[in-house]
Amino acid sequence: MDFGYFTLSDNHYENNDRSSNQFVADITAEALYADKLGMHSAWIGEHHFNSLGVLSCPDLVLAYVAANTKRIRLAPAVTVTPLHHPIRVAEQWATLDLLSNGRVDFAAGRGYDRREYEPFHVSFDDNQGIFEEGLELIRRLWEADDRISHHGKHYSFDDVRITPKPVQRPLPTYVGSFSKPSIELAARLGCGLIVAPFAAAMSYGGLKQVADLYHETCAKFGKKPQRLMCSYFTHFADNKAQEDAQRARQIRYYRECVIPALPGDPKTAPPSYRYFVDMVDRLGKVKPEDLTENSVLIGSSARITEILKKVEAAGFDEVILYFNVGLKPHGQVKDEMARFMSEVAPAFGGAAKVNAA
Repeated sequence: MDFGYFTLSDNHYENNDRSSNQFVADITAEALYADKLGMHSAWIGEHHFNSLGVLSCPDLVLAYVAANTKRIRLAPAVTVTPLHHPIRVAEQWATLDLLSNGRVDFAAGRGYDRREYEPFHVSFDDNQGIFEEGLELIRRLWEADDRISHHGKHYSFDDVRITPKPVQRPLPTYVGSFSKPSIELAARLGCGLIVAPFAAAMSYGGLKQVADLYHETCAKFGKKPQRLMCSYFTHFADNKAQEDAQRARQIRYYRECVIPALPGDPKTAPPSYRYFVDMVDRLGKVKPEDLTENSVLIGSSARITEILKKVEAAGFDEVILYFNVGLKPHGQVKDEMARFMSEVAPAFGGAAKVNAA
């Protein structure tokens, strides 16, 4: 099982004196450090207008990382594809794949914040359809050797061929999923899947159930299953005082960053987001003792290894680790990244063990 660096660039905290510019600089440094430590990948989220995160251009940050590394894989987590024309998305990430010599892992999602859609004049209520059509087009544009035309519900064009083409054929593609429609889309298109453990537990019972559903759906569509990934908030703690502080940090993140960004009003949430209403309600009531292995890695190296062994047994190929959550200081983030790669990663096979050695 491989391990990667992950961030959503959350900076929406009360009494926060860390500027968005400083946080983007910290994230860039952490991604470079992830490569130095031997992490398999760097996954950087896309957010706009400081609704949750402050990093709006993961492609540009990852291009900088690509220019200063030779090994780490480069990925958005995720590109909110409905906010962009699929031709432009296909061009940008194919170019980065070329410049990085085939190191891009592309991940797409539809986001969850209406406020990120409105300034772009994109329909939040119809974003499932926009997302599905756009992702299919992106993949067609990468794969086509000749010019193609398309006339769909949301996009229409004639005689288009993108240049450059990606080095990887096919370019690995993942769907970020909180819902069954996204799992079905990933399976139908032959994409990999990225899930959040807490959402998997709430919606399906756990990661093993998600893996089973994904494989069953791939079989239904006659597609070969691709890689399965999940993300985890990650906090080291060696005594009760440290653990209490880390749990408080995670609760703060939910209450000050996540809940204000989620569509929690059932009167305005589109039908495809109704599951988020329940999620917001639960997060609003969560207490420190409610943070279990279904959502967060908290504890010693041995405890974190124990939890991740269960993830590995459930059939997951990679875990991307969210260290810089809850206003955790940049220096502490780097220390925890280094500790993970020296004390946890060697217990697993894959690139993590090789790179750690």
